[in-house]
Amino acid sequence: MRRLSIALVLLVSVLLMGFKVVMVTDVGGLGDKSFNDGTWAGIQRAVKELNIEAKVIQSYEQSDYIPNLSKAAEEADLVFAVGFMMTDALFRVARQYPKTLFVGIDITPPKGQTFPNVLTFTFKEQECAFLVGYLAAAMTKTGTVGFVGGIPIPPVERFRYGFEAGVKTYNTLYRKNVKVLRGYTQDFEDPKKGKDLAMSQFNQGADIVFHASGACGNGVIEAARERFSALTKSSNLVDFINYYLENNRGFFAIGVDMDQDYMAPGAVLASAMKRVDTASYLAVTWAYEGTFKGGHMVLGIAEAGVGISPMKYTKGIVPNRVIAELVYLEKLMKEGTLKVPETQEELDAFKVPTIRFPF
Repeated sequence: MRRLSIALVLLVSVLLMGFKVVMVTDVGGLGDKSFNDGTWAGIQRAVKELNIEAKVIQSYEQSDYIPNLSKAAEEADLVFAVGFMMTDALFRVARQYPKTLFVGIDITPPKGQTFPNVLTFTFKEQECAFLVGYLAAAMTKTGTVGFVGGIPIPPVERFRYGFEAGVKTYNTLYRKNVKVLRGYTQDFEDPKKGKDLAMSQFNQGADIVFHASGACGNGVIEAARERFSALTKSSNLVDFINYYLENNRGFFAIGVDMDQDYMAPGAVLASAMKRVDTASYLAVTWAYEGTFKGGHMVLGIAEAGVGISPMKYTKGIVPNRVIAELVYLEKLMKEGTLKVPETQEELDAFKVPTIRFPF
């Protein structure tokens, strides 16, 4: 009954006054080329289709979260809180504005509590990270790859668990010993921190570095581009690819959240994509249509919520065997045959299942 009354209130609001969406960013903000930008892209898609209004409120520090969400709730029909760090603020404000609808990206509701006006999304980051981990292990020429995380919050750690499980799977299947370097910027905002950490891992022997660090990852990608450019004396895609094919070596970043391959064509091997844009688009559509329901949704490969980028610039250097294996591994995840660890305990206990590629 409560959900019905919320839907009726929203429908009347849409008919009489139009419909407004406000997205409150975390401290990474728009321009992170990651999950803030991705969430906004999904909202913008809905705005164009539904002819509604949307705006962004930027958070510059964590103390901004509650006032920004409160301000948004006073002027909008639907409010987005983007990022795990906004969890407490979201539910505090949602209690105070029961007639406003809220969406939390990368947020889980408090255990045992339900909020009919709040819909939250989390993702099986470990699944797409598994694919890029397997790819990195297959493509490294040094036998060492790197992981650069931001702050080690649950979504970031799920990326790491999946990445390390993917590397372990390749090692087991092919009797290799690819090693993973691990580091954290303790930040999501500063590209220099990401670049410095990536350079450190390259100097320690890594030739592929995967980041899950928000805007810090822009620096990781820049580090890969610089190191590759130093080899080729060029920043051109064709020169990168030709050098790799002729010399069997290079330096690569792996992007995250969005398809970041375009940020340094040829120096970004692939991206582990988290479809926050799909989640935000669906949430706006449901709210506008009056079918919004509070609760929690987890999106993985089976729900088309995560995946690996098409590798527009680099697919030609990846052996066909590896491409086929990635497709088959994705199939096993969709079927539930391959379960990727999502906690440290599961990662520690992870044993590579028997996998027989049908080719």
